[in-house]
Amino acid sequence: MRLREATTAEIKATALKHMASSGTAAISLRAIARDMGMTAGAIYSYFDTRDNLVSVLIADVYSGLADTLEAAIEACPKDDAAAQVLAFGQAYRNWAVNNPEEFRLVYGDAVPDYQPPEGGAAAEAEHRSCAVLTGIVAAGWPKAQHLYIGSDHSWSDFDPAFAELIRQSFPDLPPAAVALSLRLWGRMHGLVSLEVYGHLRPQVQDPQKLYRTELVDLSKSLGHVPVGDSPSVVSV
Repeated sequence: MRLREATTAEIKATALKHMASSGTAAISLRAIARDMGMTAGAIYSYFDTRDNLVSVLIADVYSGLADTLEAAIEACPKDDAAAQVLAFGQAYRNWAVNNPEEFRLVYGDAVPDYQPPEGGAAAEAEHRSCAVLTGIVAAGWPKAQHLYIGSDHSWSDFDPAFAELIRQSFPDLPPAAVALSLRLWGRMHGLVSLEVYGHLRPQVQDPQKLYRTELVDLSKSLGHVPVGDSPSVVSV
């Protein structure tokens, strides 16, 4: 059992290495087998198709990201939503900058001809990472809801599985708050993506400083004013 687990981990690590050097098109079971000194038949006993391997990789990446984001929030004071916004955003950027291959796998170039399965672990893990930010919005919604009176968002605007997860986790949260959490994520993700793909460096000397300014603005847009300028919240 331990040997199988170790081999599975090596296959996944090798796939990410191939992707880092040659892009998502380089993920190939036969190429991975050659690199590891395995036969094609042997590697197919671990992953029966390339798409199966890609789905497992994506689920692993999203799960690892969700763990990182949840840990960042757990380290914050429960009653300091501003600190939670800053901690979530900085954890998201740090993860992306330190794991560019994983970031590109889930948020970058699509794997050629990849056919994702319906639902499954990858979709569940992705929903979980989104739900972390929704939890921050839910905690701060009493201060922000007056800004979104008259919102025309409804639960039908969202993926049914994601909507069900949010409604179970936050039964009193309206669709407008869920839409807000996704918009906040979009603003964080935009700057992070530009940085990971190298598009900020020609214009910006310190991408982290620019990003932190955006996080403070996001926090204020939720009706929160960050208390102080705590380095523990924003350090890399």
